Amino acid sequence: MTSQRIGYSRVSTGDQNPDSQADALRKAGVDQVHVEKFTGTKASRPVWDEVRRILRPGDTLVITRLDRLGRSSRDLIEIAAWLEEKGVALQATEQPINTSTPEGKMFYTILSAFAQFERDMIAARTKDGLAAARARGRKGGRKAALTAKQVASIGKLYSDGSTVSDLAEEFRVSRPTVYRALGAYAAQQV
Repeated sequence: MTSQRIGYSRVSTGDQNPDSQADALRKAGVDQVHVEKFTGTKASRPVWDEVRRILRPGDTLVITRLDRLGRSSRDLIEIAAWLEEKGVALQATEQPINTSTPEGKMFYTILSAFAQFERDMIAARTKDGLAAARARGRKGGRKAALTAKQVASIGKLYSDGSTVSDLAEEFRVSRPTVYRALGAYAAQQV
């Protein structure tokens, strides 16, 4: 069995267009192109799982950039270890990564650490921004579907025999919202 060059591209949302990645992979001489429209933060992705099943020892997985393969350094290092164990090389068309060479392996490790650092910095800035907003009295999240007065009304009406479906229709909320309101009402009564 001859070795293959398997191309994998990923875009995070359905709005993004994967054509430029697919074109770059074809230009790199891949035998197959697999396109995924799925977030990189998920370890299990349908097309990625299929590519993993297809790859054989001696094959080369070709991507455009590391961030198309995964986002956390832990994830990327685990993928690299899996590829090495499987006997599959990794090549990135836009970065000097080719894990069939010692230099390429080192560069892969360095870039995956930077990818994790960038992700951690974004998370830290987000937490800092939320804390600053809370300190100024702003709350994050969505506005509550029901006021405290409406929660009390739902609790009383339910006690008087109204059904959850009737209450959901009357207050124009979902049944799960009514159930949460009933739980909150019950907690207030204790």
